[in-house]
Amino acid sequence: MKPALFFLSMLCSTAFFAQTEPRLTNDNKANTKVVYSDYLDLAKEVEKYRQDRLVSLTDFQKMAAESNTIILDTRSKEMYDAKHLKGAVHLNFSDFNEGTLRALIPSAETRILIYCNNNFAGDEEFFPSKMARPMDPFEVPRMLALNIPTFINLYGYGYKNIYELADLVYIASGSDHLLFEGTAVQQPEITE
Repeated sequence: MKPALFFLSMLCSTAFFAQTEPRLTNDNKANTKVVYSDYLDLAKEVEKYRQDRLVSLTDFQKMAAESNTIILDTRSKEMYDAKHLKGAVHLNFSDFNEGTLRALIPSAETRILIYCNNNFAGDEEFFPSKMARPMDPFEVPRMLALNIPTFINLYGYGYKNIYELADLVYIASGSDHLLFEGTAVQQPEITE
């Protein structure tokens, strides 16, 4: 191998190694791939950006009907299979990585609409609230919605065209606000 090619090869492999191997961090002074400060830095960057990406149910539904848009459900497969917004695609949040996201959403230009359990009330079986109730009755409950880490992670993986349902929607039988599908959704009877 020529010296210039060997040097370039070593430089590229060193850069790759540095990006993929554990590194020394300020978090715990040890080599790790779990870097809390990276997540906090990313969350801080996303905080202001996200404010302009919270949309009403009306806007969410309008956007969902437009081309180059997907509704992404990141809840468990079990809950998604049982009941989800009509037309939503599924990728469990715990399965997020570059490969799974690129396979599902090849273009970063695709508009991604997200929602979670905390956007819905009136159906605790399939959309249980993500609220931590403290053991101490004098402490305030804490909301732990899945939308926020979903938004942060999508943004971190390079997807910036994200919009999040902001509204709390009350699910009532026969509601014309939303259409759901899944194994637990009763389909209307067809009469002839």
